[in-house]
Amino acid sequence: MLTRFAKPIVNFLQAEDGPTAVEYAVMLALIIVVCITAITALGTNANATFTSVSNSIATTSS
Repeated sequence: MLTRFAKPIVNFLQAEDGPTAVEYAVMLALIIVVCITAITALGTNANATFTSVSNSIATTSS
């Protein structure tokens, strides 16, 4: 009876599908973090640029 439960567990631990899926999930998470960081940095720089242009236009039109 014990071998009936032990065999599927051994097969699961020996299968390489699980670690491959985990590796892909970790890579996807890292890519998402890098994308969010890049978008945040670009957004901050764009906001600073638009503010600078807006202030420049406001001072020249007065």
